[in-house]
Amino acid sequence: DEFAQFLIDLSKKENLKDWLLIPSNDHAVLTISRNKVELEKHYKTLVPKLNELLNIYDKKKLLDLAQQHNVAIPKSHILKTTDELTTMEFPVITKGRNGLTFYKKTGKKVFISKSQKELQTQLEEISKFVSIDKCLTQEIIPSHTEHKTISFTCFSVQGDIKSYWTGVKLREHPLRFGTATHTKSIDSEPLKNQSETLIKAINYTGVCEIEYLFDPRTNEYKLIEINPRTWLWVGLAKSCGIDYAKMMYSHVHNLPYDYPKSYPIETYWINHITDLPFSIKGLIKREYTFSEVAKSYISKKKFAIFKSNDILPMLSLIFLLPLLIIKR
Repeated sequence: DEFAQFLIDLSKKENLKDWLLIPSNDHAVLTISRNKVELEKHYKTLVPKLNELLNIYDKKKLLDLAQQHNVAIPKSHILKTTDELTTMEFPVITKGRNGLTFYKKTGKKVFISKSQKELQTQLEEISKFVSIDKCLTQEIIPSHTEHKTISFTCFSVQGDIKSYWTGVKLREHPLRFGTATHTKSIDSEPLKNQSETLIKAINYTGVCEIEYLFDPRTNEYKLIEINPRTWLWVGLAKSCGIDYAKMMYSHVHNLPYDYPKSYPIETYWINHITDLPFSIKGLIKREYTFSEVAKSYISKKKFAIFKSNDILPMLSLIFLLPLLIIKR
């Protein structure tokens, strides 16, 4: 809540009346939603009301909603104690019902358990930081070189999708369950119908990212989470002609906007500063091949943070890279 007060004070100091707030992480979304009434006296925002947001923010509520609307999800359990048994097949992952809070408290995005004994040990460790019933234990969808995390993204108004774009994480950190370092645009069609169902069910207004993993065992895309905000590689959508910031700004100020219905596929994006060290790690672990990594550095792509007329973001990330590697 101190962040909300900071924004209010900033608005008064700099005369930012009706500027649009675009949050880029879960805690910012939650803070703005919780303080929505006061903040909207100073700013424009498309963050949902708190009771609406919690259906997305809490992964358990989101997965229950998805099941009600016949959207496939991974087999999931909410365990109440560290001794509770699960009938799930191992390996499994345990993560927070709110991912960012879980990560900040435990230092890990997920815990992977290969046996019941390992799961109990990890739950005991997690319980020192987070209540077990605030966690989610799920089956691990088999890894495959062609089956990466896919993000269906869209701008919608009261559940009606106005424009959409889809991309896939080709590399990420930490490996398999992390933040994108190399991505590309792909066709949205396989995910469009079920994404429309979810957006309509939550009556969503604004920009969001819906993450899926393809399960080769059942031949279906399974919902992982919905991020009610922008994401790290949103710049790739803009490079493809899907300018979400301009859509949001136009909407809150009642300006006319011609929403695009298509975009180029096979457009690439890379964050060199984080991709290079974690690509080396992936090569060592044989998650990637040398030829695919080398090809991605030679081929045409969009750069994540480098701008010749604004180099400070790149320099700051270089400075923070050792800390990032240690944490991840």
